[in-house]
Amino acid sequence: MSEKFVGVDAVTVDLTVDRKHVRVTVAADLTLLDVLREELGLTGVRAGCRNGDCGVCTAMVDGRCVKTCLTLAGRADGATVQTIAALADGVEPNPVQQAFAELYGFQCGFCLPGMLLSATDLLDRNPDPSVAQIREALSGNLCRCTGYVNAVRAVIRAAQLRRPPLA
Repeated sequence: MSEKFVGVDAVTVDLTVDRKHVRVTVAADLTLLDVLREELGLTGVRAGCRNGDCGVCTAMVDGRCVKTCLTLAGRADGATVQTIAALADGVEPNPVQQAFAELYGFQCGFCLPGMLLSATDLLDRNPDPSVAQIREALSGNLCRCTGYVNAVRAVIRAAQLRRPPLA
């Protein structure tokens, strides 16, 4: 065992993060948030409240939104993790990103990763959500800049952009 873990239990975690396989050995009490940020340098996953209230640490884990500050890294062993960094393929924004930009669904951007991933998760499960369903999906993300009105509009717009064109 390395000196880094003297007196501390360590776990080795295999993950697929943003389409890349990684293996890290970390302290057993380290959160997935800390692994993503500190061990892997993925600073798009942000540290906010560290108690699951604000949503800025949100990532997709095995296709579902997860607050990474509440998830021990060892519990994610074998998981596929998607951060905000891999939301779009290539340089073009995906429809959710495009809609949030078009409709000013954010201001300072601190809450944006959680909002975008929560909206994506919702639209993957329900391509035509009601306003109440959108508000519920976004409710785990605190935004101090807006009243969420434009974020809700952006999710409605994203749903439209994700629909196949009429023939």
